[in-house]
Amino acid sequence: MTPENRSAYWRANLRLVTSCMFVWFICSYGFGILFVEQLNRVRIGGVKLGFWFAQQGSIYVFVALIFFYAWRMNKLDRKYDVHED
Repeated sequence: MTPENRSAYWRANLRLVTSCMFVWFICSYGFGILFVEQLNRVRIGGVKLGFWFAQQGSIYVFVALIFFYAWRMNKLDRKYDVHED
């Protein structure tokens, strides 16, 4: 792997990690703490949406992000030819 490809691969990896962390931050801190009053006006299944994000929603988003990250990293590995067979 050339130094240019290595650098591009690392930048793409950091962009992916940063975007996943941003989404998780918005869902856990933003929806569960900052915007809880606005989200609590919406009820799903009798539960306030802000409370749901604070208790369970951010965990579901985190698990979904794990699968998304693995899927995107597999594509990224194949693009830069560093995948495992």
